[in-house]
Amino acid sequence: MRFCAFETATDWCSVALWLDGEVHSLERRAPNGHAELALPMLARLLAGAGIGAGDLQAVAFGAGPGAFTGLRIACGLAQGIAFARDLPVIGVSTLEAIAEESGAARTVACLDARMGELYWAPYERQALCLREVSPARCTPPTGFVPPPGEGWIGCGNGFEAYGPMGLARVLPDVHPTASAVARLAAPRLVAGDGVDAALAAPNYVRDKVALTQVELARR
Repeated sequence: MRFCAFETATDWCSVALWLDGEVHSLERRAPNGHAELALPMLARLLAGAGIGAGDLQAVAFGAGPGAFTGLRIACGLAQGIAFARDLPVIGVSTLEAIAEESGAARTVACLDARMGELYWAPYERQALCLREVSPARCTPPTGFVPPPGEGWIGCGNGFEAYGPMGLARVLPDVHPTASAVARLAAPRLVAGDGVDAALAAPNYVRDKVALTQVELARR
C-alpha cells in the first residue's frame, strides 16, 4: 500500500510517505506556516520515491486534539488530495501518535491545550498495537490523574508547560509525527477502516477556541 500522512497539530509540521511498509518523512518546527510547508514537503517525498500523487492509495492525518488551525490544515490537505482521486481517508489521534513515537510500553500523552488546560490520555502497548486506557480529555492541570500502576512515562509538551504532575519520568520533547500517524494508520487502512473524504473531520476534544475578556481579566 502507498499512502501519505500529515501531522500539523503542534508547532511541528511533518509529512510522511508509506511505501509498502517503508516510511519516508520530513518535518520542520514552524509555529506558523504549516499550510505553506506541507505540500512542498510531500512533493519532495514523492519525487524522492519516484512516484506521483496519482500513485497514492489513501491519505492519513493527525486528527487531534491539538491546535485548532493545525487540525483543520491536516484534515483539509487530506480531503483535498483524497477528493481529487477518490481515495479513502483515515484520521489518527494526535495523542496516540505521541504514544507511538515514544516507543514506551506505558505512555501518558499530554499536550498543552493553552488557556490553562491540557489534552491527555494514557496508552498501553499490547503486542503490535496501542490500547487507549481511557478516552482523551481536556482538563486543567489539577484534573490530571496519573494512571494506576508502574512504568508510566509522560510524553508531550504538556509536561514542559506544567511539569511532571506526579509521574516519575517525563519526556516533554516527544511530539506527534506523520511517521507515527502512518505506522498507526497502515493496519487500519488494510482492514478497510478508511472513510470517504467528505466524512473526515478533526477531533477537537474541546470546542472552546479562546478565553473571553472577562476570563482573561481574572487570570
